[in-house]
Amino acid sequence: MPADRQTVERLVEVVTRQVLLALAEDERRATGLGVECSEECGAGHCIRHCGSKIELIVQAGADRLSAGLGASPARPELAGMIDHTLLKPDATADQIAQLCYEARKHGFAAVCVNPTYVALAAQLLRGSPVAVCTVVGFPLGATPPEVKAYEAQVALDQGATEIDMVINIGALKSRDYEMVARDIRAVVRVTHAHAAGALVKVIIEAALLTDEEKVAACLLSKESGADYVKTSTGFASGGATVADVALMRRAVGPSMGVKAAGGIRTREDADALVQAGATRIGASAGIKIVQTPAAGSAPAAAATAPAITPARGGSY
Repeated sequence: MPADRQTVERLVEVVTRQVLLALAEDERRATGLGVECSEECGAGHCIRHCGSKIELIVQAGADRLSAGLGASPARPELAGMIDHTLLKPDATADQIAQLCYEARKHGFAAVCVNPTYVALAAQLLRGSPVAVCTVVGFPLGATPPEVKAYEAQVALDQGATEIDMVINIGALKSRDYEMVARDIRAVVRVTHAHAAGALVKVIIEAALLTDEEKVAACLLSKESGADYVKTSTGFASGGATVADVALMRRAVGPSMGVKAAGGIRTREDADALVQAGATRIGASAGIKIVQTPAAGSAPAAAATAPAITPARGGSY
């Protein structure tokens, strides 16, 4: 009895992530072998031509290749605001490959991974519009500014283009605002000097702060040149709330980014946070969010079966 479409597509995704990992390993080992790709876009789709990658697959033993057009995500306008996230400490390379595959397929803004996986994510996402985001001083924020700056520099050198740093929460609560500002400026200086367009998002860990401290953290982040303020690591006692996002938006004004992260699991959560002023959403449930129709809209026709999403720990 022939396999149904959903089973076939699940098998294709499993094979694809294995191929992505194998290609990344081949690229690391190859000496003087560049993998050159060109990209043509039109009518809502992009097609990549990677002749040398095809050659590697054939050399690995394939005798038949197939290709097809990717499906547009169900909610592209929201997908482009989501950082597809996997920050649990036991994340594997295989899960990172799946995360990158999902980010490409659904058109997410970025993947957000721990620093040890930045190089792998950068290789797997090469040539795509998906950014590579990583975390610095994570999750406690209690390392010195020089250490956070070094972490950021290493991540940028390995291919990250977005840095989510945790502020020195204890210094903020001690009202040592000069220390907090020095902490943020150290990472901003390194990141902005590395490449035009590289971003710094400052995680204030709102669940641990009073409203007064949240406003102070936002103003210090803005004054120090950061590009975004972000609600949470996902590892504290609480995550993003509508009230916190609205407060942060009022504090930084209309020109600075606000990222909501921590415990965002549904389309309703995401829509409410965007309505409150968020311009980026950090979530491990990104696929579920974009495949759920917005409130009051007709359900979108499913173009493909849902991707396989590995279990992820934490409330991020």
